[in-house]
Amino acid sequence: MTKTLILGGARSGKSSLAETIAKTSEQVTYIATATAFDVEMSQRIKLHQQQRPKDWRLLECPLLLAEALQQLSGSGQTVLVDCLTLWLNNQLYHQPEQDFALARQQLADAVSQFNGKLILVSNEVGMGLVPIGELNRIFVDQQGWLNQLMATVCENVIFVAAGLPLYLKRGADAAD
Repeated sequence: MTKTLILGGARSGKSSLAETIAKTSEQVTYIATATAFDVEMSQRIKLHQQQRPKDWRLLECPLLLAEALQQLSGSGQTVLVDCLTLWLNNQLYHQPEQDFALARQQLADAVSQFNGKLILVSNEVGMGLVPIGELNRIFVDQQGWLNQLMATVCENVIFVAAGLPLYLKRGADAAD
């Protein structure tokens, strides 16, 4: 019963790694947080759908992720969430006035209390320049804080670059 956070940039291989890990389980629920807001995003979603095993259960969850994790906790199946970045984007877009610290904490509580194998995918967006525009800076700040919090509640944290995993934290290091 482990919780794994997989971080990386766009097209780094983080989703592929998450799916490879999940394939070692008999039952998998894939939680998709993306919404098809344009043609290109619809194509990305379709590609992800085609790459996933057909026997995986799909749960589309653009906003109520903490609640979905609470419902799936203890179900005996592996849960793969792809991805926290799009969940955060949806939060900023649909509920811009909410208390994001509270939303992050509610998600962290659901993750820490999750009983089972959980794999979370998230983008690492804070490795470049400080972006132009207030909303962009808010997003980068919120994503960084979300990733830091998820890293504290997960036993394993893996950073992926060029398809190669770098283990930042492994099970025994979880208390550190």
